Amino acid sequence: MRNSLRRLTLLTAATALLAVSCATDEGGDTDLKSALPTTVPAGTSLSVAVRTTRVALETSGEIAKLPFTVSAWPAVQAGPDVIQAFRGGSVDIATNAGIPPIHAHATGLDAKIVGVKARDLPNYQLATAPGVSVNSIQDLRGKKIGFSPGQAQGVVVLRTLRAAGIGLDEVQLVELNSPQFLTALQGKQIDVAPLGEPSLTKYLDKYRGQGATAVATPAVDALTVLWAPTAVLRDSAKLAAVRQFVEFWARGEVWAWEHPEEWISSYYVKDQEVSAADGRRILETTPKPYFPDNWDKAIAWEQETVDLLTGSGFFGKPFDANELFDRRFERVAAEAVTANYRTQDNR
Repeated sequence: MRNSLRRLTLLTAATALLAVSCATDEGGDTDLKSALPTTVPAGTSLSVAVRTTRVALETSGEIAKLPFTVSAWPAVQAGPDVIQAFRGGSVDIATNAGIPPIHAHATGLDAKIVGVKARDLPNYQLATAPGVSVNSIQDLRGKKIGFSPGQAQGVVVLRTLRAAGIGLDEVQLVELNSPQFLTALQGKQIDVAPLGEPSLTKYLDKYRGQGATAVATPAVDALTVLWAPTAVLRDSAKLAAVRQFVEFWARGEVWAWEHPEEWISSYYVKDQEVSAADGRRILETTPKPYFPDNWDKAIAWEQETVDLLTGSGFFGKPFDANELFDRRFERVAAEAVTANYRTQDNR
């Protein structure tokens, strides 16, 4: 498996060289240093792959206040799928963890982070296949672990193994995209995979009776980001719409936090199809949304992740994580919410 991952790295590096050779700063009618526009021109539209925001805005009624047209709300969530959608021009802005932008950079896709929500608590657990005995992260040695190097779950695995003092040569990393984890666990093709909510609850509800469990990991996936292709940000009309959407995104997260029962009903029960009781349990472990008005710590965490991925043999050479951020947007989300959501406080 290690050899196959090495081959993936070489292929990724080759792809990056080809893509970078084709990437330029041409196109669009604005550069990335221009001040952010405050008015969205009539007729502007965005394709938005941010499911939680759609649900929050629809439920709160704020969706009617968007100053641009949403041409589509594609159900594109996994990092590799978002990258492909960006390349094909079918998505203008999306939300992911901090790792997909690193993956995109390594393969030559020019995109920038325009919004940051931070956390300091783990939001993944290590789910086991039915009948597999794992009681702590120390028991991962020798196990087949679902691993997606271009997604948050992949870095959770790497950070967990490092915390347990387990080398990459002491486990079998089975490369899958995160949507494949559930099927692989159910079929016992892998022993362990990191799952977040509500997927974890759905899985355990179905397979706990057959011996499936979940083990806590100390690994924190610290960032949720909004990001967009640089080509979108070079279009002054779309840039103005992106700026506005960042504000609606942040306020939507706050609305969900401040209206838990409505959020449980609209998102967890109706959209994600889990029970209201499970929705309440999930919310009890969810930290208050936090939108820093200074991105220094977010960039430092992203840099640590870049170094971890590249140092482990993935994604080619190290690079400066500042390249991933459009700091013109640094205060946009924070200033869209009240001061108590600019301070990290888990409850």
